[in-house]
Amino acid sequence: MPNFKYRALAPDGSRLNGVIEAYDEFEAVDRLKQNGAIIEAIARVDEQKVGLLQMQIGSQKAKEKELALMCSQFAIVLKAGMPIVRCVELIAGQTSDKLLSKILAEVAEDVAGGYGLAQSFENKGSKELPTSFIETVRAGEESGTLEVSFEKLHTYFDKSSKIKAKVKSAMMYPIFLLVISVIVIAIVLTVAMPVFIDMFVSLNTELPAPTKLLIAVSDFMAAYWWLLAIIIAGGIIALKLWQRTEKGRMAFARFQLKMPILGNVALMKGSSQFANTMATMLTSGLSIVRAVVICSRTLDNYFLSTELAKTAAGLEEGRPLGWCMQRSEIFPDLLVEMTSVGDETGSLEETLTTIGEYYDSETAIASERALNSLQPIITVVLGVVIGFIVISLYLPMFTMYGAM
Repeated sequence: MPNFKYRALAPDGSRLNGVIEAYDEFEAVDRLKQNGAIIEAIARVDEQKVGLLQMQIGSQKAKEKELALMCSQFAIVLKAGMPIVRCVELIAGQTSDKLLSKILAEVAEDVAGGYGLAQSFENKGSKELPTSFIETVRAGEESGTLEVSFEKLHTYFDKSSKIKAKVKSAMMYPIFLLVISVIVIAIVLTVAMPVFIDMFVSLNTELPAPTKLLIAVSDFMAAYWWLLAIIIAGGIIALKLWQRTEKGRMAFARFQLKMPILGNVALMKGSSQFANTMATMLTSGLSIVRAVVICSRTLDNYFLSTELAKTAAGLEEGRPLGWCMQRSEIFPDLLVEMTSVGDETGSLEETLTTIGEYYDSETAIASERALNSLQPIITVVLGVVIGFIVISLYLPMFTMYGAM
């Protein structure tokens, strides 16, 4: 549990300073008041910063694949009638993921102390666990259908992890091909070219313009490769910092959707995330406004996330979800129309589940199409670059043979 540093007045008028362990600030105040203290100030004590060597390398977000397995375990054990405290302790010991195991162990302590499961997850893993996970567990607790909520979460995270894996798999080959090609070209220009340059100089003839250009590029890369590396690294860092700003984050999200070839993949993936997340939230018993707010936080594309969050205002006014989405003019027409049908027929959860499966398939197809389109483009570009290098190397030889 977190610690809270307080300053208070005792019943006899003396001043009290100390640290108290409590679940949250309100519980800390209540416990101090039980002793007759008058609270003057209270604040949470920040946890001691972890040293550099103790820091975990990599992302601190829980992996969806591991979350799917954990939710499946929860659903099975809860159906067997095991008490929730024992259930959390058991799964904590069986989970191979170190991050989830640590969170579950801490959650088990809180639940044993009488706190709710969702609140414990929020307190111990709000930064590592998705908002959709915590809120769905909370809805299951409130409705008394916790095992059903975990079943829905298992299906949701399992499907989401598989879709993301397909997209990554489809994009890996062109990226790998591009990186290897750039490395090979750089090696040719910095290692092989100097040998040819010495040979060309020994000819004592006027070199063709393409050869001069290639030699200039090779000389620059050999002499100033460090400057080029600094420029590239600086550009990447500047781009990352810019993306952390509101303006930069929004601009980059818009650019992702408007990119040729890959923009359609981003839109299909966002539509799939929306439909599947909303279906899971609504089936678990969350209100539509609350489900939309949570869903907007889970979308990968920030622009889609912002546009979806805006629909909450219309929903609070009593407008249908499909009508609110149509106002944004960013979501695919089919998604908007099917959502409107679900609103009108009163079967929004089932409709979103169906349309979610459709966009799962469309995301995979769009990724495959993007791969098929990128491969020839990359091949042509690399062919032009390599062709230029080969021609630039052979032109002086042709010139020499012509002079003989």
